[in-house]
Amino acid sequence: MKTSKKLGWAAIATIPWLVLFATAKPGTSDEADQIARGKYLVAYGGCIHCHTPFKRSEKGFEPDMARFLSGHPQNAHLPPPHVTPGPWSVETAGNTAWAGPWGITYSANLTPDTNTGMGIWTEDMFVQAMRTGKHMGAGRNILPPMPWQSLAALHDDDLKAIYVYLRTIPPIRNEVPAPISLGGNVGPE
Repeated sequence: MKTSKKLGWAAIATIPWLVLFATAKPGTSDEADQIARGKYLVAYGGCIHCHTPFKRSEKGFEPDMARFLSGHPQNAHLPPPHVTPGPWSVETAGNTAWAGPWGITYSANLTPDTNTGMGIWTEDMFVQAMRTGKHMGAGRNILPPMPWQSLAALHDDDLKAIYVYLRTIPPIRNEVPAPISLGGNVGPE
């Protein structure tokens, strides 16, 4: 009998805490922590080095922060490459396009722009893309040099934090060219 009274008082004592958590507004510290974690992982993973065009400055080449994570610039026309199969790869000075035995790849627009970026991607699409190496989680292969295999090793919470952070950056309209395949390894979109 005494045990049940103690449990009863313990349950009553927790009610204020339950009410507090049940009425807490979304978008508080949990979301802020998730955004901060995503920002940290994007910085640590070096996403900026491939998905942000570089520009010349008095310091040499540096990321063009006005085009933060917007991918290969749509107006950056490249000369036709001389692409042949072999154990090699090359990249542009802007660090957003690569050619190699697989073909030519352009870094994607990671901003939340609806028409040219990841604005229509769901969290599940993003996580699946990083797990499977498939565009939007089910499309064409994600091609080199994107290190999706390394990202696939991250915990779901980390991938979700990256996704949530990417949703907070300013959208930039930038239509990135489609990859060019050598030997058909790009697959259907």
